[in-house]
Amino acid sequence: AWKFFGDPAAALTAVALTWVLIALTGIDYDTYLLPDNLTLPLLWAGLIANYFEIFTTLESALWGAVAGYLSLWSVYWLFKLLTGKEGMGYGDFKLLAALGAWMGWQMLPVIILLSSLVGAVVGIAMILFSGHDKSRPIPFGPYLAAAGWIALLWGNTITRAYLDTMGIA
Repeated sequence: AWKFFGDPAAALTAVALTWVLIALTGIDYDTYLLPDNLTLPLLWAGLIANYFEIFTTLESALWGAVAGYLSLWSVYWLFKLLTGKEGMGYGDFKLLAALGAWMGWQMLPVIILLSSLVGAVVGIAMILFSGHDKSRPIPFGPYLAAAGWIALLWGNTITRAYLDTMGIA
């Protein structure tokens, strides 16, 4: 981790984030819950880390937390209004808010896109190939956690490659 991040503080906090994301993945996969006693401290830890600008500025981290929460909250309520069903849980909002606090609002599109794509591909594959019942929910937290981890390590590279491909950068 030291060699990857270069900064010992960034490496240590990245390792801590990784372990919490692994725990949240297992818990959500087994219980369909992302417990507040992990997601909320994770959010605060991201804000504290970025008070010292370990991964981004504090302002970007604050906006990331707000935008992360509100983006999935909005999707939740739109889906519920259209279908009358809950499409995800509040823990997903809190996890994306925490990831926004760690990496800033700029990484949220990468995290949302990666988690949605991988979640959709895995979900469709589970239905087609393993007989997964369509009415049985598929936890979204593991995909958010994996996408957040990928964004932590390679988010800037992914963003640059996308912008270069689109001719924007």
